[in-house]
Amino acid sequence: MKVPFQIIFVLFLGVFGFSQENSKPIPACEFLTKYQNVRDFTISKNQDEIYFSIQSPTEDRAVIAVTKKKKNKWQEPEMTSFSGKFRNIEPFLSPDGLRLYFASNRPIDETTTKAKDYDIWYVERKDLKSDWSKPINIGATVNSAKDEFYPCVTTNGNLYFTSDAIKTLGKDDILVCKWDGKQYTEPENLGMNINSTGYEFNAFVSPNEEFIIYTCYGRPDGLGSGDLYISYKNNKGNWDEPKNLGEKINSKQMDYCPFYDAYTQTLYFTSKRTSAIEKTFANLREFETEISKYENGFSRIYKYQIKL
Repeated sequence: MKVPFQIIFVLFLGVFGFSQENSKPIPACEFLTKYQNVRDFTISKNQDEIYFSIQSPTEDRAVIAVTKKKKNKWQEPEMTSFSGKFRNIEPFLSPDGLRLYFASNRPIDETTTKAKDYDIWYVERKDLKSDWSKPINIGATVNSAKDEFYPCVTTNGNLYFTSDAIKTLGKDDILVCKWDGKQYTEPENLGMNINSTGYEFNAFVSPNEEFIIYTCYGRPDGLGSGDLYISYKNNKGNWDEPKNLGEKINSKQMDYCPFYDAYTQTLYFTSKRTSAIEKTFANLREFETEISKYENGFSRIYKYQIKL
């Protein structure tokens, strides 16, 4: 039977997911399912490196791990060279892949072992095959005596991040330090269209600064905790009113740490959602099966195919 071209084309799109959305978020990668408490996700432009954070059950310890694709297969994840001491989270690869930004409570003074507030740090490499440098603090223009989290760098070098410093409107806000070609400018609050007197945090901004995805906590149109919202930049260069990404993506639990891969049109994010139901268990095995589900209330990384 000869299948019309139109049908073949539709089937092609359906298989590769470039024009259709998933019915629901699914586990991001098979190799992540063995970790009980993971969060954060960034993938290289060449689709051959993934960085993510692994936490202890109580979230008081965290390392950044990396996996690389070889012969079309993801290798066993390894701890990055700069992790293992202090709490390192929220990796973000620069668009060219030559810098990896992250948040850490490591001290600036290497002679001390006492943790400090969270700052934004980075490591760099000469080319994609080179090793990472030692961690470098991004500096006092960005970092403050309070906490800075979740770095995201756009193609023009602008740095978006979360902070609870004095320039916030209330609690945690999204700020930007613009790159002027030589250095970062002073932090700017993204304003009331993005931020509020409540909590806004962990923003992914598209490389061309066309849209921003971030978590808003406890808003009237939220589903119960922190939800992912999206805002597009209008033709005047201002951010439009953010919209909740809805029940297909968000849950009643915390949904956060977004990363959008434009190449595969995939939204990656972390969620503490649970599919547990109230029931009477017949035996221990049945109980263990229930609490071992992927959606068990711990931080897990999901993906959702969507064109933004």
